[in-house]
Amino acid sequence: MTDWREDLTGIPYGRLGIIPMPGCLEFAKKIDRYIIDWRNAQDQEYKDSIIFDGYWKDSFLMDVSCPRFGTGEGKATICESVRGVDIFIICDCFNYGVTHKMYGIEFPTSPDEHFANLKRVISATAGKARRITVIMPMLYEGRQHKRSSRESLDCALALQELTSLGVNNIITFDAHDARVQNAIPSSGFENVSPVYQMIKALVRNADGLKVDPEHLMIVSPDEGGMSRCIYYATVLGVELGMFYKRRDYSKIVDGRNPILAHEFLGDNVDGKDVIVVDDMISSGDSMIDVARQLKARNAKRIFICTSFGLFCNGLERFDEAYEKGIFDKIFTTNLIYQTPELLSRPWYASVQMEKYCAHIINTVNNDRSLSPLLDPKGKIDDYLKKYGLR
Repeated sequence: MTDWREDLTGIPYGRLGIIPMPGCLEFAKKIDRYIIDWRNAQDQEYKDSIIFDGYWKDSFLMDVSCPRFGTGEGKATICESVRGVDIFIICDCFNYGVTHKMYGIEFPTSPDEHFANLKRVISATAGKARRITVIMPMLYEGRQHKRSSRESLDCALALQELTSLGVNNIITFDAHDARVQNAIPSSGFENVSPVYQMIKALVRNADGLKVDPEHLMIVSPDEGGMSRCIYYATVLGVELGMFYKRRDYSKIVDGRNPILAHEFLGDNVDGKDVIVVDDMISSGDSMIDVARQLKARNAKRIFICTSFGLFCNGLERFDEAYEKGIFDKIFTTNLIYQTPELLSRPWYASVQMEKYCAHIINTVNNDRSLSPLLDPKGKIDDYLKKYGLR
């Protein structure tokens, strides 16, 4: 991981400013606290240099407002100067905990409305910022990333729209398909994996975990997620398996072809702990079905690790599956909104990502390479050795 003592080897690109979009303030405050502490711990001999103007501050959060009118229309106001500021906008497009009133009726804020607020904030900078980086943990319209018939290419259009508004860099986590960056080939796009933080949380919550091919296995719930599972299996040094989704392509239900069955391809899971890795849990139907089939093959414990837990159809089916012993623990990051009900579940563990995001922001602001942060294999090895798992 980046060491704060190395930060002054790069000259800041500009004065740092962090803009939390609605619903992201608490997450941004923790990021802000990390950066403040790191910079206060540094040698401040350059404090009076114009190059390091604003490098040490009490807070890097910027005062921004996104009010709504009674019709549902909105606007954005930045209440301080942005001239010359290296701005990082943190946006969770899937935070339905943010609500607004329209004609007196309370509505949850949809992804479309969050994205509209993001564009309003970018517009409010009026081209005066030195650079704009958007940190969007779960990519807006990331699942509408390719065209298979006469349908919209929403994710590509969204990325192009952001860059046309003046966004220089887009940072996302575990994109459903990272090839969407081809829509903006001359702009910055970073797809970050939370694999190190996920493994840390797994080791801390899974008692008696043995990281070797005889006791542990990585399983992908479908063929689309194989690349991230290959990375997990490689850094952990364990076997890899995959489920193939057999679909009914003769009909479409809720915008997709229904799944007829999950067919397993891989080594014997009998008596092994299994880690099922995917980018998200939406309704959870397919994930529970995968866990059920693994249990039927006599898997010992099943841990589900996904970057984003949407739980669109509620938590009751997971409660029921947990009571039946179908899975043991679910890990998702706190990069998107988590309900108090979810956080209270005994089967759930939240993977904290504020420190990692703070490292990313601090590194980019210091105009240094992100490569050491994006490939954590060395840190994973060190962490496993620390706990005697290597």
